[in-house]
This record gives sequence, structure tokens and C-alpha cells, in this order.
Amino acid sequence: MLLIGDIMTSNPYTLRADNSLTDARVLMAQHRIRHIPIVDDEMQLIGLLTQRDILAAQTSCLLSLSENRRIEQENEIQLGELMRTRVLTIDLHAGIRAAAQILFKHRIGCLPVTEQSKLVGIITDSDFVAVAIHLLELEEETDPPEQDELDDDSLSGLSADLPPQVRTDNGDE
Repeated sequence: MLLIGDIMTSNPYTLRADNSLTDARVLMAQHRIRHIPIVDDEMQLIGLLTQRDILAAQTSCLLSLSENRRIEQENEIQLGELMRTRVLTIDLHAGIRAAAQILFKHRIGCLPVTEQSKLVGIITDSDFVAVAIHLLELEEETDPPEQDELDDDSLSGLSADLPPQVRTDNGDE
């Protein structure tokens, strides 16, 4: 049985509640990530910030501002104001099926992974796509390749349907 620890991203990028919205945007852009766990000094998870949270913040209060004022405002907004504090997590030693069921049931894109209340990783929907691809590749390796050509036995029943000019042997014209 595969465990969360087998497929998660260990030591994910994190920020603190007093980091700015700009810090989060830069981190997400640099590392092409969509979820940032927010932790305290002891690496205990205190919240989660998603790309969707950032878009919501921009839509609600930043769009009407000039570019310079928007940048200033993003530097002033702390993640503690934006982060989700009710975050589903999963234990490092749980099975991946449990994680998949949680992601699917709650329609979320990630689960922070904890061990003894400390953040140790993150598992995302992308991790499950990678597992699915790997399983499909394994299946292709074990299945015999499909035949591109029909064998002689499967062709013999077809000759009755062929026009006389095409029929061969076994009594057909």
C-alpha cells in the first residue's frame, strides 16, 4: 500500500502569517506552486494560502487601485489576513487512498501533511495525476501489444463478403 510519504512533496515552501501578499505572489510565481502552507516558528501549520485566495483578494480590494498603489497595498497586506485557518490535513503515515477521498469529497487541491502536529509535506492533486500516469505506464508494460494485422483465421470468415474478383482459394472464385 502506498503511503502519503511515498508521493508527497517533502519540506514544501512555506511562509509566515506576517509575510506579505507580495511575498506569496512571488513565491508562487518563482516555484510554479498554487498552495502555500502558513506556519509558525515551530513549523506548526496555522493556515493555508491558495492561488484562489490571492485572486479573491485582488478582485475584492486591489483592482480599482492604480498600479503603484496596488503594489504598496500588496506589500501591506499580511497573509494572516488572507489565509484559511480551517485547513484539512493528513498524517504522514496515512494511505494515499484516504488522501484521494478527502481531496475528492471536499473538492480541494491539496492537503498539508503533518507528523506529530508539525508540517512535513504537502500532497496535491498534481501528485495524484503523476501516480495515475505511472500506473498507466505500468499497465501498458504488462499488457501485450495490440496486433495491427488480423491473423489468417479471422480473415477466413470474411471472404464470403468479398466481391468475386477478390476471393481466393478454398472454393471461392
